[in-house]
Amino acid sequence: MKFRPHPPEEPEINLIPFIDVLLVILIFLMLTTTYSKFTELQVTLPTANADASRDRPKEIVVAVAADGRYAVNKQPLDVRDVESVARALRGVAAKDSILIISADATAPVQSVVTVMDAARREGLTQITFAAQSGAK
Repeated sequence: MKFRPHPPEEPEINLIPFIDVLLVILIFLMLTTTYSKFTELQVTLPTANADASRDRPKEIVVAVAADGRYAVNKQPLDVRDVESVARALRGVAAKDSILIISADATAPVQSVVTVMDAARREGLTQITFAAQSGAK
């Protein structure tokens, strides 16, 4: 006769229902997910039909070339950093000046952002962009 106590049974975790539920959730997510292909953003720069440009004494025209060079009121700048552009704007800006950014269609966007940052540093709040006429 054995009088030894039986060892208590260890609890058992049944993983099969857990795996079944996870597979159902996975299938549900696969079926309800929409897959979209992200492509490169194609940007077409604007064109405008406008009257001939008028020279106003409070206008500052900043030209941005295709290679990122700057010219402030037809005076070319040798350097391309924000501080230099801000210094050039400081030299020609009046109190209520309007900044006109005339950028080449293939100019780097960073070059235009640099001009906008320089204008912000100099307190120029009226900024507009020049566009070429659509009719040729």
